Amino acid sequence: MYNRLLVALDGSELSEGILPYARSVAKTLEIPVELLHVVNPDHFLYSVFAHHGRYYDIMTAEKKRSIDYLRKIATSFSDSASVDCSVETGNPAEVIVDRAASHAGILIAMTTHGRSGTKRWLLGGIAEKVLRAATNPLLLARSTEETRIRDRVVLKTLLVPLDGSGLAETVLPHVAELAKKMNLELVLVRVHLMPGVVYPTGYYAPDWERLNEEIRKEANGYLQQKTQQLQREGLERVSSLLLEGNAAEKIIGSPTIII
Repeated sequence: MYNRLLVALDGSELSEGILPYARSVAKTLEIPVELLHVVNPDHFLYSVFAHHGRYYDIMTAEKKRSIDYLRKIATSFSDSASVDCSVETGNPAEVIVDRAASHAGILIAMTTHGRSGTKRWLLGGIAEKVLRAATNPLLLARSTEETRIRDRVVLKTLLVPLDGSGLAETVLPHVAELAKKMNLELVLVRVHLMPGVVYPTGYYAPDWERLNEEIRKEANGYLQQKTQQLQREGLERVSSLLLEGNAAEKIIGSPTIII
């Protein structure tokens, strides 16, 4: 399971949207926290040129400002003594991934929005790069005004999308452990979509209604099997949900926490 929480912050209010989740996870799992801010030298090139190459002075001042910022954030955790603050220089995504790679038990936590505000980190930015490159578990949260003003977010339900593959099932040990320690309800969901195929006149067309029923039966049987498996592991609050349509849209439309 997780033995450390690595919280990536860029200094913006949007990135701080992860903090209520981080406080909740750290307190419940009783694990230490590391707050990490990465200073990207590329952001200060203009200032360096404007000040006749005073790179060292500018970067030193930025690091000091960043560590002061992180120390202030650290006091918002219930056990501030177990919170470390780190400021590094380099490419943010690469530093986050490398930092977490030092131990498989580190959980990375960050928001899908960063300093830019109108641009989502998850779409072509830092969060997407971390998501693609990290071998560690990753907790991503969408930053909203409601979450930013809260001390902690109380998690109640985990929605677990499964597509029937062994790769998707690798998440099950993680959600099972989280559910036990955080007293969460698990909802296993599978979304199926019938292919839309048009056959020319005179060609054989399958019985779509029968085929759809067979797909639903197989998918539902799979969900029941996984539900019973988790129940045998000691999890009582486990249910399943079978949906039809576009998988991403159906998952996003669910009001629960996604793993």
